Amino acid sequence: MTAGVLHIRCAPALPAEGYREVLDLLREFSPLVQALPPRAALVQVRGAQRYFGVDAGRIAEVVRLRAVARLGTDLRIGVAGTWAVASMASARTPGPGGILAVPDDADAVARFLGPLPVEALYGLGPRQAEALRRYGLHTVGALTEVPPGVVERILGRRAGRLVAERARGTDPRQVTPKDLPASAAVRIRFTREELDGPHARAALLGLVVRLGATLRGRRQAARSLSLTLQFAGGTRWEKTRRLPEPSAHDEDLRTMAYRLMDAAGLQRARLTGMVLRAEDLTGAERVARQISLDPVRESRLTVEAAVDRANARFGPGTVRPAATFSRAS
Repeated sequence: MTAGVLHIRCAPALPAEGYREVLDLLREFSPLVQALPPRAALVQVRGAQRYFGVDAGRIAEVVRLRAVARLGTDLRIGVAGTWAVASMASARTPGPGGILAVPDDADAVARFLGPLPVEALYGLGPRQAEALRRYGLHTVGALTEVPPGVVERILGRRAGRLVAERARGTDPRQVTPKDLPASAAVRIRFTREELDGPHARAALLGLVVRLGATLRGRRQAARSLSLTLQFAGGTRWEKTRRLPEPSAHDEDLRTMAYRLMDAAGLQRARLTGMVLRAEDLTGAERVARQISLDPVRESRLTVEAAVDRANARFGPGTVRPAATFSRAS
C-alpha cells in the first residue's frame, strides 16, 4: 500500500501558465497542494484515498492521465510516505513522464533508498556528498550502516542529523497549502560597471518585459513595484511605490519602473546590477478589466497579447522591444 504524498515534477520547458494549470488540476484531488516553483509541487492525497477507496499510486495515474489529456503535458510523479522520499522517487522516474511509487513500509523504503548514490539524497549538496565520499560513504544505504553521530561529525550536528534521518526515510515535514509566491523578481548583473544612462534604462526595460511576462503567465498582477540599484563598492539604493491599479501590463510596469529610476537621481553612478520586484501580488481574475478610451493603449495591449503567444510558442524573449537588444541587456 503506497502512502499519501505525491511529488510532481513538470517538464522544464513548461511555461508559467502551464504550471499554474497543473496546480489547478492537482487541487481537484486535494486542497493540500504546495507549490514548489518553478516547476514542482507536493500533494497530500490521504483524504482522496479514503474518498475513492484507492491507493495513492492509482491517484497518481489519474493525475498524470488528466495532465496529458487536458493540458497536453506529461508529469513525473513520485509517491511515498514523506516529502523527501517522494521527491527522490519523482527524480528517478524514467523518461519525460512516469510514476514511481514507494510502498509505505520501512523495508520498501530501505530497498529504494539503499542503492542510491549519496548525491541523490534529498537536500544533500555536492560539497557535502564529496565529504561523505571521502569517508567511504558512497551510497544512501551506507549512511544507515554507521551511527548518526558519525555523519554529524562529518557534516556538522544539524546537517548531519537531517542527512542521517532522511537516509532512513524520515522526514516529518507536512504538506502545507501554498500557491505561487506573493512576489516576483527579475535581476541583471552588468559584466562591467555601467555608467551610461540610456544603456541602464534599456536594461531596466528588459527587466520590465521579463517581469510582465512572468506575472501574466502566472495570471497575477502587482500592486507595488520595487527597484533596487546596486553600485560599485557594494552600496545599494532601493525604493518601492504602489501602482495606481494592480497590473501585469508592460506599459504600466515600465512607467512606474522609470519613475523609480528617476527618483534615484542617477548621474554618473557606477551601476553593477539591478533588481525589479513585483510585490503584493493578486490574482488577475480579481483585477477589474476596464475598457480604455485610449486607442493607443488598447492597441498596445493587443500587441502585448500577441507577443505573449509568440514567446510561448517559440521561447521566452523571442519577441521583445528593440531597445533591449542593446549591449546593456
